[in-house]
Parts: sequence; structure tokens; C-alpha cells
Amino acid sequence: SLCLSSRVFSNPYASLNLLLSPLFGSVPTVPPGNVQAEAVNSTTVRYTWSAPSPQFINGINQGYKLLAWELSRSNEVTVVMVQPNFQDSVHVGYISGLKRFTEYYTSVLCFTTPGDGPRSPPQRLRTHEDTPGAVGHLSFTDILDTSLKVSWKEPQEKNGILTGYRISWEEFNRTNTRVTHYLPNLTQEYKVTGLTALTTYTIQVAAMTSKGQGQLSASTISSGVPPELPGPPTNLAISNIDPRSVNLQFKPGYDGKTSISRWLVEAQIGIIGENEEWLMVQELPNEPDARSLEVLDLNPYTFYRFRMRQVNIVGTSPPSQPSRKIQTLQAPPDISPANVTLRTASETSLWLRWVPLPEWEYNGNPDFVGYRIQYFKAGSKGGVLSHVIMDRLEREFTIEDLEEWTEYEVRVQAVNGIGSGPWSQAVHGRTRESVPSSGPTNVSAFATTSSSILVRWGEVQEADRNGLILGYKVVFKEKDSDTAPLFWTVEGNNSHSVQLTGLGKYVLYEIQVLAFTRIGDGRSSSPPILERTLDDVPGPPVGILFPEVRTTSVRLIWQPPAQPNGIILAYQITYRRNSSNSNAATVDVLSPSARQYTASALKPEMVYIFRLTAQTRKGWGEAAEALVVTTEKRARPQPTSRPVVPQEDVQARRVLLSWEPGSDGLSPVRYYTVQYRELPDSNWTVHSASVSHETNSYIVDRLKPFTSYQFRVKATNDIGDSEYSVESEAITTLQDTPDKAPTILSVTPHTTTSVLVRWQPPSEDHLNGVLLGFRVRYRELHYDHLRSFSVRTVNSPSANWADFTSPYSIRNLTESSLTQYELDNLNKHKRYEIRLSVYNAVGEGPSSVPQEVFVGEAVPTAPPQNVVVQSSTATQLDVTWDPPPLDAQNGDIQGYKIYFWEFQLQNETERLRTLFLPELGVKLKNLTGYTTYMISVAAFNAAGDGPRSLPTRGRTQQAAPTAPSYIHFSELTTTSVNVSWGEPKQANGIIEGYRLVYEPCTPVDGVSKIVTVDVKGSSPLWMKIKDLADGVTYNFRIRAKTLTYGPEVEANITTGPGEGAPGPPGEPFISRYGSALTLHWTSGDQGRAPITRYVIEARPSDEGLWDILIKDIPKEVTSYTLNLEMLREGVTYDFRVIAVNDYGYGSPSAPSPSISAQKVSPFYEEWWFLVVIALVGLIFILLLLENQTLSVSNVLFFPNLFRSPPRPSPGSLHYSDEDVSTKYNDLMPAESSSLTEKPSEVSDSQGSDSEYEMDQSRQKTHSFVNHYISDPTYYNSWRRQQKGVSRPPAYGYSQPEPLIISSYSSQS
Repeated sequence: SLCLSSRVFSNPYASLNLLLSPLFGSVPTVPPGNVQAEAVNSTTVRYTWSAPSPQFINGINQGYKLLAWELSRSNEVTVVMVQPNFQDSVHVGYISGLKRFTEYYTSVLCFTTPGDGPRSPPQRLRTHEDTPGAVGHLSFTDILDTSLKVSWKEPQEKNGILTGYRISWEEFNRTNTRVTHYLPNLTQEYKVTGLTALTTYTIQVAAMTSKGQGQLSASTISSGVPPELPGPPTNLAISNIDPRSVNLQFKPGYDGKTSISRWLVEAQIGIIGENEEWLMVQELPNEPDARSLEVLDLNPYTFYRFRMRQVNIVGTSPPSQPSRKIQTLQAPPDISPANVTLRTASETSLWLRWVPLPEWEYNGNPDFVGYRIQYFKAGSKGGVLSHVIMDRLEREFTIEDLEEWTEYEVRVQAVNGIGSGPWSQAVHGRTRESVPSSGPTNVSAFATTSSSILVRWGEVQEADRNGLILGYKVVFKEKDSDTAPLFWTVEGNNSHSVQLTGLGKYVLYEIQVLAFTRIGDGRSSSPPILERTLDDVPGPPVGILFPEVRTTSVRLIWQPPAQPNGIILAYQITYRRNSSNSNAATVDVLSPSARQYTASALKPEMVYIFRLTAQTRKGWGEAAEALVVTTEKRARPQPTSRPVVPQEDVQARRVLLSWEPGSDGLSPVRYYTVQYRELPDSNWTVHSASVSHETNSYIVDRLKPFTSYQFRVKATNDIGDSEYSVESEAITTLQDTPDKAPTILSVTPHTTTSVLVRWQPPSEDHLNGVLLGFRVRYRELHYDHLRSFSVRTVNSPSANWADFTSPYSIRNLTESSLTQYELDNLNKHKRYEIRLSVYNAVGEGPSSVPQEVFVGEAVPTAPPQNVVVQSSTATQLDVTWDPPPLDAQNGDIQGYKIYFWEFQLQNETERLRTLFLPELGVKLKNLTGYTTYMISVAAFNAAGDGPRSLPTRGRTQQAAPTAPSYIHFSELTTTSVNVSWGEPKQANGIIEGYRLVYEPCTPVDGVSKIVTVDVKGSSPLWMKIKDLADGVTYNFRIRAKTLTYGPEVEANITTGPGEGAPGPPGEPFISRYGSALTLHWTSGDQGRAPITRYVIEARPSDEGLWDILIKDIPKEVTSYTLNLEMLREGVTYDFRVIAVNDYGYGSPSAPSPSISAQKVSPFYEEWWFLVVIALVGLIFILLLLENQTLSVSNVLFFPNLFRSPPRPSPGSLHYSDEDVSTKYNDLMPAESSSLTEKPSEVSDSQGSDSEYEMDQSRQKTHSFVNHYISDPTYYNSWRRQQKGVSRPPAYGYSQPEPLIISSYSSQS
């Protein structure tokens, strides 16, 4: 475990170091020098050392760590952090709180933001000697009236070399009787003599070193009375509950005839159940008379339950009864988030990460735990900003809206509903370099010649530089021109002026200046500066045509010069015959507004040459010449020849087009027009409509590389245009270097020494050829020279970016289809710049905008291994796993995320449990019983989350089900009801059955009967109850069972007809004919709705229960005939009729007169009839013997038309087969066809579940059960039947079976 001392020695120059030290870098490569360590007392060591050479620190010197560890415990290191001291050459620091008289190794290291440097060579020392601790195991033996023997053991904390022991004894509270002896260091027992019988003595023992006497161990004892084991304390009470302490009052238990040497307090912490582990939390020694004690070092906002023990010289008492459960008060967090790191996210944002507080450090309600982030510009006293994140599990935040290329100081603290915890140690980060957000100041322009302008500018304001200025660009174009602006680049930040040359004469220019950084061009200065170049002599007039030509005169027209180079003051026309001397020319000067001129007095059929020139204040300019023939026979020119492009004149973006002119039609060609089209589908486009008539070739530029074209030409004279020439052959321009870079989509850490670069290649239009591959350029960014460079920018104009960057390394990727690449073998804890370009056969295109990435941190690339899920309880699964493979961890694993969800319900039920410690197991609690869960685990480190493991399946154990979802009552009569219920919403296991309990809400006739029925199996979910009393409210309770019973659902129902139900029909009377009975009745009051049907109930007259015999009798019917075979022969029955409407069952009619089910035998079954038949038969036989053979055949057939009823609803008693009697024969079933029961597979002692089987000889079984009858024959009469014969039911609904009827109770 890492022990952090609370003392950190600082100095007032620490902030100066943060301003002058480099920002990023690696870990130091050498330890501090001249390290010395010496013990200054028994618990403190003094260190001295000198700082490493700055060139080996490799980053910001964040300070030093003083280390100390015991010889045998090298993994338990005490650490004290000391901030750097730049004032003194020798640094001093201390570690206190060490163990006394203990040997330690000591060392010192220097650390930077990325991590710790190497330790200095360990030095061995021992802390000073001190007084010892208390002796151990003080005990008394051989206790006599005048003597006893005292024994002890060496102190656990010797704190030096023991020189001996001191023992003293005195009568209790009489110090004047004290006797003292000093014993050698090897003696650990002493016989005390000369005691007075039955007297209480106080005996004290202490160890000694050269530093003096140690802590006393004391106990009281009565001479002649041996001590015993004490009893437990009683009457525990808790008061003064604070965040970290409570006051515990108690009543001491039996002391065992000696003084209590120590009180022990144990506690259950964070109590969930009753079986939590008891942990020792407090000891109070040498206070035998204590009646209360303060329990310290508790955790705030935590549940505790306490118990106590008391200790005497014999031993420890049993524990007391536990106290009540209490919760300590809330308190602000004690610690700050750990592992705080800050990384550059973008030009205006920083990425802050930390390890969240563990749950036991919240010190308050978890719902109000969060983190406060504070940030400000490094070195700035004001402008402190903060942001609060109210999510206790959050571990990162992106700080937005920062200034570009600015260093910030950031710290974070935990907060809860009570207050804030301590701030973390400040971390520093710089936003990424960007382009300047404004142009240079004080831009000016001055025209020096007719084709040059001198441009000057100042610095970009420091707040807007957003990086290191690498140079400037002058942006200029003609005012009000649609052409793209031109750029004049000035490399380096040393020059702040440039001469623009090659400009147009007497042209007004818009001029702006921008600065650029490594990232790109910034904003241009604003507003644009306007400056005009000086004037000059003009260019030649253009567009000379002769629209009118006669044999003796011509008229010509023109346009002003394309380059007037000033203000046109006049035009001058000179003309003569082409064959004459120039001295014979005619000269005429025209006004500047003239655009035409007519020359007369010419000779017919002659060729004249005209020269036209313009004048500015700088003089006459270049002349334009044109020939004309004084004839009236002019015509349009003929097309030129097919233009050709020699292959040697084909370039990437231009070709040389040549042709032969056709006939000019006696009118000289004034100009040519050149058109082109891009193959295969483009239209013809004019490239130039002013190609000089004096040339037969033309350079067609502004073409696309590696593209096929065709060209054509037409000539124009004074009469008009020729036809276009025949198209040239298809010409393909050459390849050129690509003119666009790939777009880098992302650069993300992949491992601790590699990054994954993803990009999008440029479009085909910008490849300018066949793409052959990509080129990756990368280099480390050495920020350790950053601040000195910024200073030299002002004082030394020669500074540039190359002064503090390493040259690029290059990787050539020859696969043109790539869109990502892992750039590996990089150095850890370095920031890299990465650029990407494409190349073809001609060369390489421009590089992309640089992307920066910090190498050394990457998310795990593999999931945790061997995930195992074990079922612990009905609500808990235990999950274990192994960490990802070491080569895939990419840094220290900080914790794990456990995702779990119910099988096939991931979207609806997925939950997350986060472990912020690299533990390899977790207990998932509060789950649903008997539910299959899928569990997936992911590891995370400082860089982020790794991939999840494949889901692993686990199922919780069975638990008690929830309550049945509902209770529903139907077919309610005065004495019966059909009860149905719904399955539990959460079964939490396999439903084994249900328990139904019902009882009257008030006693009936002074007796309260509680009936319990256990129904085995998960279905059916209903039961018919028939033993109710009329007009009584009953309470029904049902609960389901898996391994155990779950909670109940209950409802009340009152028997008897409901409001609106029909009244009783008239009393039925019975007519009998042979083996059939017919019931007759009259209709009663129909109630609030028409009668829908009738029901006939029957019961044995000897106090049997009413039960439905015939269920669905049409409403129009007032009589019903049933066969006696439905009834048990010899049993007397009562019948009654009930009307039914939409409001339910009505009141029953009065019972019919009792009638026996005894059959009347027909005459042919009487004995006398059989005797007569026998005699007659004998006479016939004798006659036949005498006369002839007489054959007589008589057949009688009596079909069996009725079949047995279904089994009845259950009784409330447990019946056994030993009680079966056949003396009760009741009802045979009525005929019906609406019920089919299932075959039985249940033992005879439990009853059959469904289909009934019977022997023909045992058909006559009754259908009714009296729940309270003492003789169970009624219940068993339908149970013992031969299997193999089934019969249709008498009812129109299925009936559930109680497989075990568990209890019957009555109360009066």
C-alpha cells in the first residue's frame, strides 16, 4: 500500500517554476544527485539532494518524491512529495511518522507530468531508539492468600533494545503501600509475596530501554481469589452521532473478580442483512471504570450496528447484544479524485480525466456526489472559471471555449450535499495550436512603379496569434475583379514588408496581409488597403475592324487598349499603302472618345496598312496594325485546317495547338477563336476569342491533368466568322502531382506506442493521375524549447519553427485502397504531429493539415478473459474474470465495467456496475430471482474503455414469488363461489402450487372457521368453494409457492344475491314417471335485467351441501326432466332452482319436497312373473317334444344412457383411504357435454387430477362433498374407480384439484 504523508514542503518559487518550465515531455532519465539521508529522531528522517541536470528532466519538473521502506517490505513505500526549489542548490525534505528503531531503505526521485524518473541508489539507516510499548499478555497464576505469580511477554513494540522490566504492586487506591522491583531483560515472570489475604492489589509491569520506562500494563486482583472470564457488557446506548464518531454508553458485565483491562467495540458496517461480518473498530485500554467511550474513525453517512466485549487478565468476554442500527452523519469528502491528467483536445478545449471516488469515500448521499473543476490561465491571478458535474461516476470532462495556444492550470475536487473535498494537485495543459484569428496590424501599401507596390505591416496581436507565426502572406487582386486573389508568401516572421512586382499598370488593387502558423493561414487584415500602381504608356487598342470598305474609302472601328496604363488622352491613326514608303503615310490625331475613323481618297484594289496607337500623359503607347483591301468583293474566311497538337507539346495543364489558315476572302483575318471540350461528354467551351491573326498556333492552358480533350478553331474577318475547323484528334494531358491532400478523419491512440490514423482520400478530380499510394509524415513536437522560442520571436528575427522540431519521418504506403494505418514504433509520453499526402507517378501532392496526438496512452485492445458467473443467492450473482492479456492492456488497468441485463431484454433492462479498482470480481446484488442474466465485462485505463467480453449467461437461484396478480370471483350464490387468481408477475422460480385460505370476516353462529387448501401445480388457477354461509363476508387469501411461499393477495366477497339479481323462483314440485324425475317451477322477480338462464342445485337430504346439478337451462323453460341414473340409488335428495341474469345468481327457491332415488322395478322383474314364465316355458317344451321342435328367441336390451359426474370441488379436511365407506350413495351425474377432464397420474391418496375412470359395477358415486362432515365417504366415493372408462362431466367448467388439504381450524 502507498502511504502518502500529510506534510509536503513547498517554497514561494514553485509558481515561477510552472511559468518557466517546459509543458510536455517524458519522464526524467537520471535521479537527483548527492542524496543523503539521516535519522533525526525515532520517527523522522532528513533528506538532502541536488536537482538533476535540466537536460535530463525531459519536461516540467513537478517536484521530488522522498521514499522510505522497511527492509522486508519493499512493496510498502512511504512517500512524501516535495515541490522543486530553484533558489537553493541543495534541497531539504523530511519523512515523519516512521516506525521507531526500525531499519529503512531511503531514496529520492524527480517526477514530471508523464511520470516518475529513476530512484537514487537506496541508502540504509535505522531510526533512533525510544521508550517501549506495553508488555503483552499480563496474567496471574498460583494465586494464594499471601502470594501469586505474575507473567508477561515482551512488548510488541520494543522501540529499542530492552534493558529490563519494572514491576510494582500496591493495595488498591493506597499508593503508600507500593513495592517496586527492577528485573533483568530476560525475566518474564515474578512471584509476589508478603500479600495480605483477601485484599485487592493493583499490579503494574513496564519494559525499559536506554530511553527510559515504557507504557505501564496494570491489573487488579484479590489475593486468594482466582480471576475468571468476564461477562459481556449490557444496556448499549448510542448518542452524539457525528459524521466520524459516536458515543457508546454501556453497563459493565461481570468483571471475573479482577479489573477490566480493555474494552472492545465491534461493528457491522454498511449493514444490508443480519449476517454481516463483525469488525473490531475501537479499543479502550486501562480504563476499568469506564461507562462510556467514544468510537472514532467511523465513515460518514454509513450504517453501523455495535456490540462490545470486555477483557480482563483471563480473557475476552462473549459479545454483548447488538445495539440499534444507526447511520453516521454526512461530511464533505475527505480525498480528492486520483490520477488527474490533462490532455490537449483541440485548439479551444482540454480533456481532463480522473479516477472517481470509491463509494466508501462519498461521505454523503450518493445522489448528490459530483465533481467541481476549476481552471484558469497559468500565471494569471484572475479569470478563474469552474464547472460542476453532478455525476458521481463521471471520470472525464472536456473544458470548452478556451483560448487557442494558451496554457491553463486545472484542478478538481469532489463535492456532495454537505460540502467540498480537498482540491487535487494542479495539472497544466496547453490548447492546441491554431491559425491566427486576426491579421497583422498597421498594414500599408505604396506604389513604387507602374508594376510594383511596397506593402508593410506590423505584428499580429499576441492574443490572436494562436500559435507560432511562421510567416506572412500578402493577398491582393484588382478591385471589383471576379478573379481569384493572388498570394505573395513571406517565409519567417522576421520580415514585415515586401515589394509586389509584376503588377498591372495603373491598376487599383485591394491588398490584405495574413499570418500563418504550422496549422495554416489565419484571417486576413481588415479592411483591405486600396492602392493603384503608377501610370505608363498604354497598350495597343484592340478589336480593330473595317465594317465598311469601298474602293476609295474605308471605315474602321476599335476599342480602347486592354491595358490603358493610365488615362487615355488621344488616339493617333497612321495609314498608307502597304507597298509605299512610310514617309508617305497619312497621320491623324483623334480625341480620346473617338471609336471610329473613315479614311477616304484611297485607290481601288490596293492593300493599305493602318496603325492605331493611344496616348497617356506618359506618351504614345504600342501601336496596333491592320491590313485592308479597297475592294467590294470581300467574303467570310474559309475554315482553318484541322488543328494538331504534337505529342512533345502536350503538358499536364497546357498544350500547343497549331493550324494552317484558310482563304481570308479578300478580307484579312482579324482574330481566331479556339474552343475545347473535355471528353467524353462535355460541351464545347470557348477558351479564347481573341487569338492574334498574326499567329498560326496557340497555347491552350488551364486544362486538367490526365484528361482527354478535343479542339477546334474558327477565323473571323471584317465580314464574319468562318465555320469551325474539323475537331482535332483526342489529346490526353499528362499526369501532374495531386493538388489536394487526404482529409485525416481521426488519429487515435491504439497501443502505448502506436496510433491509428483514419483518412478519406481526395476525389478523383484532384488526383491528377493514377493514385499509387499514401505518404505519412510524423515527428515529435519538442515543446521543451517552446517558451524560449516565443521570446526570440520578438528579439531575434531569425527564429523559425524548425528550431524546435525534429525532421519528419516518412512511411510510404503503396496500397492505394487504404483508408487507415497503424503508425507504430513511436515513443511513449510524446506528442506527435502527423501529416498525410498522396502521390502518383509524377510526384507527391500537398500535405494535410497537421494532426496532433499524445502517444503513451491507449484503451485496452482486448476484453477481460475467462468471465465466470456463479449463482450465489436468489438476488445475487458472483462474477469473476481474468484481466486482459498484458500486451493488450496498454497501460495500468484502472477498473472494470460490468454490463448485465435480463436474457433477451438487453435494451429494456441493461444496467452498469463500475469498479474503480482493478479487482477481478464483483457481486451483482438486488437481482430478480430465478432469472437468466447476461453479463459482459470491459476493462478501462486512463485512456478509456476497452472492448466488452462476449456475454456470459448466469441464472439467479429460486426465491419466493411475488403475490398472485389478482383475485376474481364468479358464479356467486348464497353458499358457493368460484375463485380464480392470476399468476405472480415474477415467479422467481418454478411455481409448485398455491395456498388458498378463506375465513369469515365475522364469526358465523359464534364460530370462525379458517380453511386452508394447498393446490399442487401451476394450473389451473381457480377453485369452486361450496361450504359458505348465506349473507356472510369472507376474506380470501392466496399466495404462490416456489421453494417457499411468497406474499399474499387478498380480497373479500359477500355471499348471497347481489343488488339487481333475480328473486327466488316458486317452490319446485316433482313429478315422477318410471326412471325419470321432472322438476316444475314458476318464474319469480327477474330483477333489474331479464333472466338469462336457470340453474338446478341438489343436495342429499341428510345435511349435504348444495351443489349445481344442472347449469344451463334456457330462460323460457319452467320444468326439467332428469334421469334417476344420475342419482345414487336409495339416497333422498332436495332440489331448488336459481334464476340468473346479468347481475349474477339470484336467490334460490325454497327446497322441493324430498324424493328418494329408489327405482320402481317393472312387472317383468317381479318373482311371480318369472315363475309364471318358467312354467309356461316348461309346458311349451313338453309340447314341442311331443309334436315338433319349437324355437323361440327373446332378447331384452336396456342401454346405459347416463355416465358419472366429474369430481367435486375440494373439501377442507385431509382425507385418507382408510376412512372409505360405501354406505353413503348419493348422486349420479347429470348429463352434460361441456367439460373434458385430463387423465390422472396422481396417486390414490392425493386424488386424481382430471379424467375419472370407473368400473361399471361402481358407477353409482355421488358428486358432493360436505366440508365439515366427519365421515369422508362423500369425498372418496368418486375416487376409487377402475381406470379405463371415462364419462362426460355434469358441469360446464373445469374444476381444479386440491392435492393436499393442509388444515382446518375453527374459532369461537
